[in-house]
Parts: sequence; C-alpha cells; structure tokens
Amino acid sequence: MTADRPAVARLRRLRWSMTLLYAACSAACLIALVFIAAAIDTRSRAHSLDSEVAGRAEALSRAVWMDQGVLHLEPLAEDELAGVSTVTAVIQRTGSGPLRVRWVRPSSGAALPGAAGLDSLWASTLEVQTTFLATKPGADGRRLRWAAAPVWDVNDIGAVVLTAIDPGPGQQSHEGLLRRLAAGCAVLVLLSAGAGHLLSGRSMRPALRALDQQEQFLAEAAHELRTPLAMLRLVMEAGSAAPERSPSAMAESVRLVDHMGRLVAGLLVRARIEAGSRPLELTPLRLDQLVEQVVDEFPGSGAAVAVTTEPTIVRGDPDLLAQAVRNLLENALRHGASADRVPGDQSASVEVDVAVEVDVAVGTVTVRDHGPGIAAAERERMFADRVSGGRGGTGIGLAIVRWVAELHGGTADATGAPGGGALLTLVIPEHAPS
Repeated sequence: MTADRPAVARLRRLRWSMTLLYAACSAACLIALVFIAAAIDTRSRAHSLDSEVAGRAEALSRAVWMDQGVLHLEPLAEDELAGVSTVTAVIQRTGSGPLRVRWVRPSSGAALPGAAGLDSLWASTLEVQTTFLATKPGADGRRLRWAAAPVWDVNDIGAVVLTAIDPGPGQQSHEGLLRRLAAGCAVLVLLSAGAGHLLSGRSMRPALRALDQQEQFLAEAAHELRTPLAMLRLVMEAGSAAPERSPSAMAESVRLVDHMGRLVAGLLVRARIEAGSRPLELTPLRLDQLVEQVVDEFPGSGAAVAVTTEPTIVRGDPDLLAQAVRNLLENALRHGASADRVPGDQSASVEVDVAVEVDVAVGTVTVRDHGPGIAAAERERMFADRVSGGRGGTGIGLAIVRWVAELHGGTADATGAPGGGALLTLVIPEHAPS
C-alpha cells in the first residue's frame, strides 16, 4: 500500500477501535444471554426438583392410611417409590406426646434432620394443611430438599410422610452448564472480534484504495507536469530578459499551458477510470495522427525526434493513448538522448543528430533511442510502478504505458535496438472499419 502513512495509520486505528467496539458489544450481549440462561436454568431445576420431591411425598401419603387412629405402613414395604429418594420417612405424634419416626429408608436415618428440624416440618404441615416444601440440613451435614405430605385420619392429620432429594448433583450440573456457557461466550466473542476485524477491513478497503489512488494521481501529475513547467519557466524568463522576444515567448507560453491542460485531462481520465467513476470509452481514431500531434506538442522535442507513420486506425481513448505516447517519448528523450543535449534546451543548434525515432504502423507505436540501452534483466521490471531509471524520472511513466496498453487489450514491451539503444513498443489492436 503506497497511500499517505498518517492517513493509513488513522484508518488502521479506527479499524481496531471498530473491532474492539464490535467485540465489546458482542460480549455484553452474550454475557446478558448467559445470565438470562443461568437464571432460567436455576428456576427450571428448582421447579423440577420441587415437583419431583412433592410428587413422591404425596404419592406415598396416599399409599398409607389410618383407621381409628391406627397407622398402616404395610404398603410402603412393597412400594418401589419409597426407596428411590435420598431419604423417606413417616413421622407421627399422638396427642401431646413426643414426635416419633415410624418408618425410614434408608434404615440408618442418618440423613434425617434433628429433632428441631422434624418438629418444624410437622408444625408447618399442620399449619398449611397440605404438602410443605423446605430445605434443611440432615444429620450427616448435607442440605436436602424436603417435602412433607399429610396423612389424614378423618378430619385430622395423623401422620406426615417425608421425602428428601439431594440437590447437589443438580447444582453440579448447573455449574457445568455455566462453565460451558462461559467458554462458549468467550469463543463467540473471539469469533465476533475476528469477524468485526474482517468486516471493518473490508469496509475500509475502499478508503485505503482511494488514498492510494490519490497519491498515485499526485505522483503521476508531478511526473507529467515537471518538464512543461520547467519549459514554461525558461520561456517566461527568456521573454522577460529580452523584450523583443516577448511575443514569441507569450505564444510559446500559451502552447505550453494548453499542453499542460491536456496532460491534466489525461491524468483525470486515468484516475476516474481506475476509481470506477468513468467507464472506458473506446472510439475509432487515427493512431498515426495522434502520435504526430503528441510529437508536435511535446516541449522542445522537434529537432531531436524523427517520425515515420502509416495510416492506422485503432479503437481507444484519445486522452489515455496520448498520455502513453508522451511517456514513451519523454522516456526516450531522457534516457536515450546524448548527455550533451537536454530536451528543451533552446540554445542547442537545430542541426543535431536524431536522438529518438518514432515509427507508427498497423496499430503499433515503436520508439527507438540511441542511448545506452536497457539490460535484459531490467526490461520487464521497468514497467512496474516506482521503478526509476535515473536522470530525474519518478518511475511511473512506463507503468502508465503498460496500464494503458492492457486497458485497450494491447501490450507494451521493451527490447534492445539493433546497433545499440532501446526499442519500446506499444501495440493496440487495429480496428477494421465495418
């Protein structure tokens, strides 16, 4: 990414902030869901436990009966339900006498609460006149969930059936569920953070691409406008130093300003096409005439460039093709002209050897210079962005040429010229008129 570093750093910080915010929101929602699920599970387990222990107590209270004050416990010996609870017991009090345990399973009775606990269960059952639920510790220290169901003797409660269930296994299962929910929550938060990071990256990709395109445009503008701006300065200084040359200097200045206007137009077309805001519009045009116009308009190049053309028609964007030809010509003049002649030097004699030869035929533009040439290992790399060949180049001119060629379905290549120098070729498919 070649975009402006401070802007990129700000976008990256914003991306991480969005990721953290997304993860925090996800974590808050998931934690709330965990608490809700835990509360629902707690209530559900408590309700299920109470229903189970109360149902057993009530079923056993119907299995035994009283007849004229006599408690019949025989059915308990044959009832499988009497042995499935943690503890099952029958307690009875006659008159104001002490509370007695008439039947208990397991027979050790170690899980029964103490005398005070049994009295509390008896008194509460008499008070509510129906099944009573309570949590009380047994003699062995375990806290059990108790249900006390009355056994009626006509209109009075003659005995109470007690059943108890240990809530410990259920509590352990509940805690295991909480651990699984917490682990799942952590995994989902990490996944949501990763998804948020990816989504924020995708959402910011257009902004990063826009920054990259902005810098690319500025670099290309600097590359394209450097030579005409330098020429404009020289012409204006020459006109100021010699008043008799002012009219010609003014005319040359206007020509250079028009030339820079066309350069900027070509740059804008390229930037808009890359940004997707302008479709590529291909129209039939005379490639030979376009090349001749570019050579004529090129600042200070006339005496150093020889042009040979044949009529050829291609389908293309005139602004982009003109920009590509200008870049080929500028590259050849910068790297292929002799060291003692700089393009645009008005003091040089017009009687000079040709530095650059341009040939146009059959949809092909060939630019040949007489410089040191290009090493075979560098011929492909020089078409990449930011590859400089020296003498003040920014390294994007030939990259633009390759981009324009591929945009038109053509090619751009560099080879060695016979006898020395470099040979650069731009090929655009020729258009056959219908």
